[in-house]
Amino acid sequence: MSILVLLVVRSIRRLLLLSAWLAPLAVPVAATQHPLPQHHATPPAKPNILVILTDDQDLHMDSLSYMPNLQKHLIDEGLFFRHHYCTVALCCPSRASIWTGKAAHNTNITDVNPPHGGYPKFVSQGFNDNYLPLWLQDLGYTTYYTGKLFNAHSVVNYNKPFPRGWNESDFLLDPYTYEYLNATFQQNTDPPVSHEGSYSTDVLINKSLAFLTAAVSQRPDHPFFLTIAPTAPHSNVHIHSALINSTFTNKSVTQSPPIPAARHAHLFENITVPRTPHFNPSQPQRGSASWISNLPLQNGTNIAFNDHFYRSRLRALQPVDELIDSIIAKLEAAGQLENTYIIYTTDNGYHIGQHRLQPGKQCAFEEDVSVPFIVRGPGVPRGVSTGGGVVTNHVDIAPTILRLAGWEAGAGEERVGMVEKFGLDGAVMP
Repeated sequence: MSILVLLVVRSIRRLLLLSAWLAPLAVPVAATQHPLPQHHATPPAKPNILVILTDDQDLHMDSLSYMPNLQKHLIDEGLFFRHHYCTVALCCPSRASIWTGKAAHNTNITDVNPPHGGYPKFVSQGFNDNYLPLWLQDLGYTTYYTGKLFNAHSVVNYNKPFPRGWNESDFLLDPYTYEYLNATFQQNTDPPVSHEGSYSTDVLINKSLAFLTAAVSQRPDHPFFLTIAPTAPHSNVHIHSALINSTFTNKSVTQSPPIPAARHAHLFENITVPRTPHFNPSQPQRGSASWISNLPLQNGTNIAFNDHFYRSRLRALQPVDELIDSIIAKLEAAGQLENTYIIYTTDNGYHIGQHRLQPGKQCAFEEDVSVPFIVRGPGVPRGVSTGGGVVTNHVDIAPTILRLAGWEAGAGEERVGMVEKFGLDGAVMP
């Protein structure tokens, strides 16, 4: 046998011995194989929904331009509905439409005070048992509200009954709702608490952020719906009686320009009401109602007061603008910003000097009925404004929020749409 053959044979023997020695340590290949993990698609968490509802904020006098945080966080990051309208240019009927999805002639809430409006009317019409927060609770939402709910919601009737639908609440109460330095709040079922001497919107901000902190701590088990309703930039109103009933008239209150927080009192010194074609026109608009066409031309003193009133409104909105920045920061820190819809709107618009009118609302002019409506959130286009072909209304807010919250027709309701189920007059916004 040649030397080469002997070397090959010895090598083969060594390999066989080595294999036999290693065999007990080896793990069969088949034993190391495992089925591929089954990745079941986890349904996305329901979005949070946060609404900021101001009071009497104008669109056509350019108030939004003086809110840099709103511009940065909401308009630049969301969708601006340029042609959004309230149902009635008056607080309580408009708010009732927002929360019920019904127009005023279907809520029968047509005034701010009893017998035709106010919180007692909302209750008597049965809406305390059938409105948006209750519907959202049925969809698994934890609901919060702080600020103004309705007119004539007062220290006398706050518990007759308590507003339903809110897991946590802290309401402003009449007769102190519009007093910037003398607000009264009422939390959950506790007695009312006076905050005399504190700036109302700052108190509201602290309460809002406390609710938001509680809300984000519950995620992901419970999505939240939070409404923050400051009275800014409504005028400062001193109501002379705690009892607001059918005897209540304009003489029952003393109104004055809104009071700014001390840190904002110096702002906008040279800003005036925009001098649009409708501002104090030299000739009344052709075809105007007689009570409009007969209004006198405003003199210099009157215009100067109106400019002061306008600046006071802009100053009163600054804490609201600060609140927006704080909300964004808190949502971002909690990792919830991208899963939260933020809606910014107001109950009705406002005029100052347009059509020769003194500061106020309640008219059918664009200044009074066309209002801001901005939304940002998952899937919402960023930095986009709708054109004239998209017209929306306050009665569309409830159905839109229900859709965002994931409402769908349930078993046995295949033919029952949202509008029919909830008696809505509006529709989901495009």
